Amino acid sequence: MLKITEKLLLEKCSPKTNTLEQIKTLNLSKMALKHQDLSVKLLSRLQSLERLDLSGNQLQELPKNLKLPALRYLDLSDNQMEDVTTLESVCGVEELKMEDNLYITVSDNYKMMVLLPNLRIFNGKDVTTTANHVRFVYSENLRTRIIAVWEKSFSLPDPITAENMSALETKFVNTARQQVKFGPNSVSDFTKWRVEILAKEYLRSLTEPKDEAESKESNETKENCHVSTPTKRKQTDSATETNRNLTPRKKSREDLPASPAQDSPQKSSRRPKLQALAQTVRMSPRKVAQPPSTPTRGQRRAETPRRGSKVGQTKEDEAHIKQKEDVCKKEFKAKEVHTEPVHLKPLHVLQCHSKQDNSEDFSTQLWACAFQPLPDSTGAGGSRLVATCGGDSLCVIDCETGMVMKKYKVPGEEFFSLAWSTVLMSRGGGASAQHCSILAAGGKRGLVKLIHPRNNMAYGEFRASRKSLSILRFNHHQGNFLFTGSYDNKIVMWDIGGVDSQYNFKVNQLLMLEVSATPLHICLPPKSPNLHLLTACEDGLHCYNTQLGTTNSSKRSKEMEITFPIYKKEDKHNDYHTIDGLSFLTDDIVASKSYMHGSIYLWSWSRTKAQRPDKKNNEVCAVVLAELQWASTEIPYLALNTCPGQAYIVCGDDKGRLWTYHVSDLQKNSFQAGTPILPTEVLEWPAPVKKGLGQVEGPSINSVAMDPELNFLVALSDKNMVIVWKRDESS
Repeated sequence: MLKITEKLLLEKCSPKTNTLEQIKTLNLSKMALKHQDLSVKLLSRLQSLERLDLSGNQLQELPKNLKLPALRYLDLSDNQMEDVTTLESVCGVEELKMEDNLYITVSDNYKMMVLLPNLRIFNGKDVTTTANHVRFVYSENLRTRIIAVWEKSFSLPDPITAENMSALETKFVNTARQQVKFGPNSVSDFTKWRVEILAKEYLRSLTEPKDEAESKESNETKENCHVSTPTKRKQTDSATETNRNLTPRKKSREDLPASPAQDSPQKSSRRPKLQALAQTVRMSPRKVAQPPSTPTRGQRRAETPRRGSKVGQTKEDEAHIKQKEDVCKKEFKAKEVHTEPVHLKPLHVLQCHSKQDNSEDFSTQLWACAFQPLPDSTGAGGSRLVATCGGDSLCVIDCETGMVMKKYKVPGEEFFSLAWSTVLMSRGGGASAQHCSILAAGGKRGLVKLIHPRNNMAYGEFRASRKSLSILRFNHHQGNFLFTGSYDNKIVMWDIGGVDSQYNFKVNQLLMLEVSATPLHICLPPKSPNLHLLTACEDGLHCYNTQLGTTNSSKRSKEMEITFPIYKKEDKHNDYHTIDGLSFLTDDIVASKSYMHGSIYLWSWSRTKAQRPDKKNNEVCAVVLAELQWASTEIPYLALNTCPGQAYIVCGDDKGRLWTYHVSDLQKNSFQAGTPILPTEVLEWPAPVKKGLGQVEGPSINSVAMDPELNFLVALSDKNMVIVWKRDESS
């Protein structure tokens, strides 16, 4: 047996490095190691370690207090493992091998699924579905039985002292272990172990109650014609005629075929290949004489008077604004980003979603775009690849070359949303699982299409709703958790699992959120995506508790509604409740907007959440940090987006322009009472020239996306144009 030293670790690692802190892969197999040979102090320096092979040793357990925060793959096969509870110290592991450990039982396997919340691949097989059943469904059944034992035979002591509580805990836990029976005898050891943990948690919850809002009033689903006839672009009476060509409605549900399956491509059994390249119509972006790139607030008012213009501030308003300024300065100072404003220039204008590849198609509306996530962006393309959807097609575009790399068409479909994620692909034969980037897309038919672009594989679909889908969003911490929002006023949380080498997959519904109007956007807090969900809807901004295993109900109502100062200016002609833009700028700062309000709010998620909701309506007022001047328009669904790494917010308008805000600049501003902050730059419509038609007028910009480094910005229009902007390094 070799002694574990720093020199040995550097010899056994790959790729080679000079410091323990940079090691990513380590092979300590077949060294006759016992758990006491693993130095916690030495191994805990491996802060970047992602893969660890300890197979072929004599380990009975892992050392306690071992901290390997980046570890994702662990091989403990061919050891003498007995105590699997020590695996809790490596809770970030996604793939685990435990073959040829003589003393490991089925109960131990279940324990590992609870102790390792991110575990997806076990001994080469995808266990996502089983693991989630054990973590949530099985545990919830046990919790229900534990509560019944308490209510039947126990109560809190009077007085509550440490000695009394210790005696009560011992008695309650022992009684629960004896009386709670659930599951087959083969996992009775796991059941008793889990009951003990849950019983202690329940007893603690009785003596350390969390603040909970008063009983929530159930919000009945509003009758709304938009449910049966989804309309992406609401039209006001005054704009119906003049903007008819600018703002075509989504097709009504009556246009759908009687049986969606007749037109829909067959499921994964057929596995149709994506088109490798698509015929793309290109236009040359050319600049024309432009007005000043950053108009003042006065100029905007002179051009287009905005509804609900601001009136004089009251003393109460001034006090609120002063408080807002102080909070804002603290927030931005705490999250200082040392970047400079970027300069962008138009690079490509593409028509890649045309009906029947018709170059004269200027009516297909494009709705969603997103850059490929970085973990799977190695090699050609990198984060240059962006996915776009609209009409009956979904495209993957290389922003540098302007080439459509992949195109997926579904006749009769109209795609409204898409989302990237990273899942594990198990390969069998003892090979370790691989991470792969997938795309999910949905729209008019209520079906979610699952695609693996790298392998040109559209590998499956599942029905998420009987109505059209309005929004899709993956959990960025657990890539197999997908949220779908639909026109039947529901948000559903799905577990799509991983895939195997044959692209077999399984989908399970985990949670349903009851929404009072159509969900337009879904955001998950960056630091706690498993706890809360924010959804921007036709009737406001709502917050939901999405933590699994905390309640018996798989259906949940909103936890609270977040309101904004502009709501106070509403009247019969002005309704500011439709929140059609929502995105996190930092871990705490959120950007949101209402199309009737010519500003973008920046507000604090943590400070807003910390407030106690209004008892009657469950409302809290957003703690607004700043207000950014935006366009004056009555056209809805012009979505904003953020680039946290570069401290940027971008939102298009109804004239083809892009309003950009560099948040680092805001730190240097003196926050004047009632004065929205001007944009850093307004990028004018590039006025592309179409052969035979001349310059194309500026359309509405429905969606924007930026790669993490802001090398590229992509904007989608309601006139079938994808506009790619590139950072100008020469400026």
